[in-house]
Amino acid sequence: MKFHKVYAALLFISPLTGATTLDLNLDKTMPALEKFYLDLHQSPELSYHEKQTGLKISHQLKQLGFKVTDNVGGFGVVGVYKNGNGPTVMIRTDTDGLPIIEQTGKSYASNVTVTNDEGATVGVMHGCGHDIHMSSFIGTAQQLVQHKDSWQGTLMMVAQPAEEVGGGAKAMLKEGLFSKFPTPDHVIALHVSASVPAGKVSMKNEYTMASVDSVDITVKGKGGHGAYPHTTIDPVVIASRIVLALQTVTSRELSPLEPSVITVGSIHGGSKHNVISDEVKLQLTLRSYNPEVRLQQIAAIKRISQGIALSAGLDKSLMPEVYVHEDESIPSTYNNPKQTNIVRNAISSAIGKDNVLETQAVMAGEDFGLYGRTEQNIPITLFWLGGVEQSQYTAAQKSGQTLPSLHSSKFAPDYKVALPTGIKAMSNAAVALFNN
Repeated sequence: MKFHKVYAALLFISPLTGATTLDLNLDKTMPALEKFYLDLHQSPELSYHEKQTGLKISHQLKQLGFKVTDNVGGFGVVGVYKNGNGPTVMIRTDTDGLPIIEQTGKSYASNVTVTNDEGATVGVMHGCGHDIHMSSFIGTAQQLVQHKDSWQGTLMMVAQPAEEVGGGAKAMLKEGLFSKFPTPDHVIALHVSASVPAGKVSMKNEYTMASVDSVDITVKGKGGHGAYPHTTIDPVVIASRIVLALQTVTSRELSPLEPSVITVGSIHGGSKHNVISDEVKLQLTLRSYNPEVRLQQIAAIKRISQGIALSAGLDKSLMPEVYVHEDESIPSTYNNPKQTNIVRNAISSAIGKDNVLETQAVMAGEDFGLYGRTEQNIPITLFWLGGVEQSQYTAAQKSGQTLPSLHSSKFAPDYKVALPTGIKAMSNAAVALFNN
């Protein structure tokens, strides 16, 4: 993307909204921001280990004049910039990478390997675009400080760790994010998209991402020799029946108008061909939008597991154990319609209405939704930032080929286009909320 060298930022009145829109010149800042992005991309850190990443974010915010607090909820960073009387707008980024060996073939690819908490050696990659998020985040902070005469209020920049494991938002909120710091009136974030072309954004009102639960089921039995199955109660068979029966929860117990996913992602049991084991372990992921559906899913899993175990003749003392990882559970992300319409109009004015797309909700999850589930009932909005290089997107559309997804070892966003788009979109969205 080429930028005209006009060094004064202009303001104009949008014909779309009647609101003031920032006409940003990014020539001076983009080279440093691209360098910042490449550094983040080449030095990713796993969840709960984002120490250096947090320090880099903190340093950038301090240089801009923010009052910065480090190590909030782990390696989280909170920057507060007060600019007169007005609302508090919080902009959130996430900071952690994923245990993936990068295979993009890019000259700037991550070569980082670490020993994870389980003692295994793993590669580390920003395979979910958090490096794009952080770079857009800093670029937005720069622009809002530079053009502080266009808004009044308190700007709250929050760099959140451990998004990939669903723990970061909980930890920051538990540590007093909305009590020790200003309570925001608006919370906004962006997430890079692996299916939208760079230069565009997409969003929707209401539910946009799903709730996520991790569930373990320990199925017990009575083991023995594989040649004498009649003397055993086989937990492999019981577990298999449970897996099949769980498929009826979504199709027969829940309304077809309510999205629901129950996926058994892992099944482990037994040690040898001719040994019937005493135990089988299942690992599930649950997805939904409606909180009531989530509760129905969990209740059904417990009921079905116990019922099948009883029908197999197991004693009540050997009933399956169903464990919901509540510490990792995250709610669905609900985009407040009123606030999201303001954000949509502001971004449309900034980058062009044709570059703002409507999207469908996805069953992927994001702990960003927690910021809207507090006692304060704060409106939140998350929008998608296109990341796919245009020629790659066009070729995939013609061929029907599937593009590398988020969390893919081959996901490589077109940062030279995505970053300025993200900065323009987020800066103008924030100004619109300040001035609303």
